Amino acid sequence: MITIQCKDTVFTNIQGILFDKNGTLEDSQTFLRNLGQKTARIIDAQIPGIGEPLLMAFGINGDRLDPAGLISVATRRETEVAAAAYIAETGRGWFASLKIACTALSQAQEYASKQPAPLFPGTVELLKSLASTELKLGILSAASTDSVKNFIEIHQLNDYFHLGMGVDFGLGKPDPAFFIQACTALGVNPQYTLMVGDSVGDMQMARNAKAAGCIGISWINHADHVKGADVMINSLDEIRVM
Repeated sequence: MITIQCKDTVFTNIQGILFDKNGTLEDSQTFLRNLGQKTARIIDAQIPGIGEPLLMAFGINGDRLDPAGLISVATRRETEVAAAAYIAETGRGWFASLKIACTALSQAQEYASKQPAPLFPGTVELLKSLASTELKLGILSAASTDSVKNFIEIHQLNDYFHLGMGVDFGLGKPDPAFFIQACTALGVNPQYTLMVGDSVGDMQMARNAKAAGCIGISWINHADHVKGADVMINSLDEIRVM
C-alpha cells in the first residue's frame, strides 16, 4: 500500500485513487459554457424568452461559469430534467418539454465537442507518478461512461487508468453507493481509496462511503466549492507519493 501526501495531510495504506473528470483532470470550463449557451440558444429559438432563465439555471453569467452550478456538476439526465422543467413552465406538456430539452442538449453536445477540453497542467505528470506504483487509478464522473472513455482515448491516458466510470441512468453523485460500486470495479477497498474532485458532491459521496480521504481541488481557490474535503489543493502537483 502507498502513502500519499497533500500539503500537511498524509494518507496511509492507500490502494486506489478515484478522480472526478470535469474541473479536476479536464479544464472543461469553456466546453461546458459553450454547451450551456448553445443549448439555451436552441431552446430559445423554439420558445422565445426562455434562453436567459436557462442560462441562469445552468450557472452561466456572460462568459462566467459557476464551477458549482448545474451544468458544471449535474449529470446529463439531471440537466435534461432541469431544462425540461423550465420549458414546462411555458405551458407545454412534460413529455414534449423533455423531448425539446434532450434534443437541444444532444445538438449542443455535438457542437461543443468539436473542440475537446484540454487537460489541466500537471495532469499527465501526476498520473505517470501514481501509475509507477501499485496504486489502481480510476475516473468517477457525473458525465456518461462513453464520455469518460472518450476522454481517456482522446488524451491517451489508457496506460494510467484501470477504470473509467460515468453515470448511465443509474447511481450518481453524491450517492455513496456510486463510489463503492467504482471501488468494487477497480478491485480496491473504499476504506483504502482516495477521492479527488472539485465539488461538494464528490466530497459528500466519498465521506459517506467511508473513503480513506477526500482531496478537494479548486483551481480558483474557492474552498466552499469543496466543502468537506480533508485537504484542499490548487493544483494536481500538490498530490505526492511518499
